Amino acid sequence: MQAQAESRHSSEGGGRAVRLRSFGGPEALEVHQVPAPEAGPGQVRVRVTAAGLNPMDWVMTADADTAARFGLTLPVGFGTDYAGVIDQVGEGVTGFAPGDRVFGGALSRAVADLVVVDARGDTAADEVHHTPEGVDDRTAATLTIAGRTAAAALAALGSGSGSGAHSNPGLGLGPDDTVLIGGAGGGVGVFAVQLARVAGARVIGTGSAASADHLRSLGAEPVTYGDGLTDRVRALAPEGITAALDLHGVDIVHAARELGVPDARICTIAAQIEGVPAANGANAAPGALEEIAALIAAGRLRVPVAATFPIDEIRRATELQAARHVRGKVVIDL
Repeated sequence: MQAQAESRHSSEGGGRAVRLRSFGGPEALEVHQVPAPEAGPGQVRVRVTAAGLNPMDWVMTADADTAARFGLTLPVGFGTDYAGVIDQVGEGVTGFAPGDRVFGGALSRAVADLVVVDARGDTAADEVHHTPEGVDDRTAATLTIAGRTAAAALAALGSGSGSGAHSNPGLGLGPDDTVLIGGAGGGVGVFAVQLARVAGARVIGTGSAASADHLRSLGAEPVTYGDGLTDRVRALAPEGITAALDLHGVDIVHAARELGVPDARICTIAAQIEGVPAANGANAAPGALEEIAALIAAGRLRVPVAATFPIDEIRRATELQAARHVRGKVVIDL
């Protein structure tokens, strides 16, 4: 079977794509016209409408050694999270057709008019999922990296201390849990807080004093980070906390240990500490992204989009995201 395509999206043309000809920061990002990729056997081609940015996008293209760990060589694309519409399907593909709205991951090549992904892929590097009705493309373009990471981190916490059933299968929290989440207002924290709340847990989230209202809007009880954190958490939860996620470094790990949380119920995503589980998006359970998208469609989870930029302003968008002070996700419109 020959690849199928809508006639107005002829593969004879091309499109825009962000490329790096040298490793580096936002200054290395350039927009180029590139040939249109073709969907091979088992693949689909997506006409991208929105691409969400994540810290890993600029971290893994910052230098040659880091890029090599991800299998990237120059010239290289940029961005992983995407959403759009399928415009071509390759031989052997089932379950997808031209015109389907989709989202997923395309490692370091998502900020482009056209991307080709594996229709059966199941990692953020190369995957595609149907976008449910009720989820707009900008929101769908923020889900893959942060959503996978949050789901994996919560699952790594293991069973709650109480006997209540979990509201969401696969999450390591239940209604009898009180969880401390460090970096609760960040890109992964936005998902972790809300998924924990859906599972019935009480959430205490760390942030700056200025972020308190933002954390409350997600469902977390805010507590300022820094010296005296453990005393402030004890005051909020005198009965104790049962689990902790450190989404930034190691400070929450140390605080959780001081508060009596066993290592098995602490998880990190940005550091390795002996005895403490670590998680990343590759560990997410099958179906995690579909579950998150369904929660959004049902109005039970929301993703704050802090800013949108056209592709020509990719450097400015990346600088904003890399500063890590933005409350919500940064999205490129294509």
